[in-house]
Amino acid sequence: MKKNNSCDLKSCFMCQLTLKEWHPAIESHKRNFIAKKGEVIIKEGDPVSGVYFVTSGNVKVHKQWGDKELILRFANDGAIIGHRGISSSISTYPISATALETTKLCFVDIDFFKTTIKVNQEFAYGLLMFYADELHASEKKMRNLALMSVKGRLAVAILGLRDQFGLDEEGFLNLALSRQDLAAFTGATYETVFRTMNELLAEKLIIVKGKQIGVLNEAGLTDLSSK
Repeated sequence: MKKNNSCDLKSCFMCQLTLKEWHPAIESHKRNFIAKKGEVIIKEGDPVSGVYFVTSGNVKVHKQWGDKELILRFANDGAIIGHRGISSSISTYPISATALETTKLCFVDIDFFKTTIKVNQEFAYGLLMFYADELHASEKKMRNLALMSVKGRLAVAILGLRDQFGLDEEGFLNLALSRQDLAAFTGATYETVFRTMNELLAEKLIIVKGKQIGVLNEAGLTDLSSK
């Protein structure tokens, strides 16, 4: 990754919730980088060195599940990645993180990050709520994998990504996503996702242009996501 100086001490999750008096400490400890599309930012199994915040761009957070990749979530502007490596019992990252496009990142080492938690009460509370929300989302995803059809999981994924990334002027998700990544995110095979996407297209629930997905019938997708 290339170094850069894009951080404004305002945009990321940490800077928004820490004391202004703490910002000079962040300024002196942070390091800023640019990751190219497809570049691995964190590799599963590597020793934990710190956490990253996405200044701009999109990142997929994923892990190996046997011989398959499972995408746990996507991180965009302001989001934190690498926090899963904070543990009293493990010292390696349990996940990988890869840039989906040119992405600007802010990095702080693990010791400074832990000190920041201890000094900043509001940040500690915000991080606790973030972990709670992430656990809730993980449990919901596990339930969907066990009980929901692939079509329903695709509907949930598309609506969730719409809420997270928004739509452009043409009504497409502000995230270009390959079918392989969509399969890894929904816990299905590439072939099944390809076939199911064609069904959603035929039913005029979505529109597709290359790697871009647009929502045509939100009510129809919502109905599928509740089954």
